[in-house]
Amino acid sequence: MPALRFPSALLLTFAILCSAVPMARSAHRTAVQPPAAAPQEVPEMSIAAVVNDEVISVYDLQSRERMVLMSSNVPDTPDARKKLDTEVLRSLVDERLELQEAKKQNVVATDDEINSALAKIEKQNNMQPGQLSEFLKSHGIDRNSLINQVKASIVWAKLVRRKAAETVEISDDEVDAAIKRIKDHAGEPQSRIAEIFLAVDNPTQDAEVRALAEKLTEEMRQGARFSAIAQQYSQSATAAVGGDLGWLRSDQLPPDLATAVAGLKPGELSPPIRSGGGYYLLLVLDRRNGDVGGGQQADTIYDVVQVVAPLPPNANDAMKRAAAAEVMGMRQAAKNCADLLKIGKEKAPQFASEGNVDANNITPQMRQILDKLSPNQASEPILQRNGIGVIMLCSKQTQQAQKGSSTPTRDEVFDSLLREKLDTVSRQYLRDLRRAAFVDVRV
Repeated sequence: MPALRFPSALLLTFAILCSAVPMARSAHRTAVQPPAAAPQEVPEMSIAAVVNDEVISVYDLQSRERMVLMSSNVPDTPDARKKLDTEVLRSLVDERLELQEAKKQNVVATDDEINSALAKIEKQNNMQPGQLSEFLKSHGIDRNSLINQVKASIVWAKLVRRKAAETVEISDDEVDAAIKRIKDHAGEPQSRIAEIFLAVDNPTQDAEVRALAEKLTEEMRQGARFSAIAQQYSQSATAAVGGDLGWLRSDQLPPDLATAVAGLKPGELSPPIRSGGGYYLLLVLDRRNGDVGGGQQADTIYDVVQVVAPLPPNANDAMKRAAAAEVMGMRQAAKNCADLLKIGKEKAPQFASEGNVDANNITPQMRQILDKLSPNQASEPILQRNGIGVIMLCSKQTQQAQKGSSTPTRDEVFDSLLREKLDTVSRQYLRDLRRAAFVDVRV
């Protein structure tokens, strides 16, 4: 099953989560100082950066790094944290700029909005109300780190919408033209694509951003989850939904991106692609033949039970072997899904869950595992970021979409055009904030 997901789909129309593209530097306002000497006392309370007179502590940096590593399914090691230092600190700087701008503009995230976002995270991860706080605490993550990220995403969405209201206009002619293009190309092959976009604010940053793109590519090829990396690093509005662009035809992509997608199989990741205002990483999730058969498309829904034998961060080999043995014992004792769920709740109640999973919302690797299972058959032990787990298939259903459902409504087309324009406004807005900021990086 997917690893714990952090803020996604908080605002489907727009949200930018902790983008980690390099900060634009103004020749007269932005100042980045050389690293300071190593602090002598309580290093986690020392200063990592100052953003317009507000402090980001080393503790803030370390807590966010733990959260990024856990959500990305990357082992929490000193080397892994060292690789994250620069990118995570930049994302915290951007987050602080967004919160400062919101305060200046009297834009707030209400308690209800924050609690609703946290509830969605719990629901996405099959957690009971309140379990998220316990989970973060057990992994040494300050809950405020997640709260600040959620709060920044909410207020930034409001700020961008306010900014866009002054300049963005979508005419009926634009909507009509978009609908005509969709109808003209109905029936053509489609690919479901996910993206990570890393902006290049000025030409001097090109090499730096490309290096980040290559680093993220290597992490994902070693097991990091694409959706989690997208949520933490992508500077596109799709970051809110793990980078998912949905089903697209080749004509809906820029030619260079369409060429790259055509050469990828489902489950394959592209190398960094320089296009437009930055670098793209593309993942092909699935393919289909388009609107063949009167607009009907099949969706596979898996009913599953998952149990995880939890492991602490930095678990050693002996602990992993013990967890694997525990999982194997549960797997052998369970004859069906009801048995596995009962055993799991007795041994690890916080890590036993059941529910339906849409094939379109899981990785190709997990889909392959589930497709090989028969009802009431359990998988082999699977190493996850919080332990070693086993998943049992209870049933599998293929559902047909309603005829004509592949043709979007005018409102859906309008929302799609709006997201594109909000994305552009967001990038420009944040770039302006960076250029006007005083940033003193000390680690």
